[in-house]
Amino acid sequence: MDGAVMNEQVFTPDAEHQRAFRDALGRFATGVTVVTTQTADGPVGITANSFAALSLDPALVMWAPGRFSRRFEVFEQAAHFAIHVMAEDQLELARHFARDGFDFSLPGIAPGLGEAPLLQGCLARFECTRHAVYPGGDHAIVVGEVQRVATRAGAGLSFFGGSYGAIG
Repeated sequence: MDGAVMNEQVFTPDAEHQRAFRDALGRFATGVTVVTTQTADGPVGITANSFAALSLDPALVMWAPGRFSRRFEVFEQAAHFAIHVMAEDQLELARHFARDGFDFSLPGIAPGLGEAPLLQGCLARFECTRHAVYPGGDHAIVVGEVQRVATRAGAGLSFFGGSYGAIG
């Protein structure tokens, strides 16, 4: 057993092991965001945990919508969008946009840059213009240039092993 860990599962991330690969990715705790944009047909939102800082100069962030989502094309093509970092008390808001990205009958929503809907009470909000979109397998990598930021203190909402929790 030289160097091996007991009960360690080793596999190739192929079609046969897709669930195991997804579970392995779930071993990395992430924050939870809601990304919003405005379309000709109205506002659209989506809950995502694939968010990361990319660059300080210029100010760039990235996130990755899945091609399997019926909201994919909206976000792949969005010229403006807002990324909201969810606070621990915003679990229901995150679940709301995971279920239905077209229902904005919520209190306190205001228009932001490019009319992207802005949610209230988030730990951080990044209003962005599209900088680039890159292919990323069954996702796309959307890079936004941050134009405006809002922050507040508090604990963050996390996602780990398929469950929500708190950070901080």
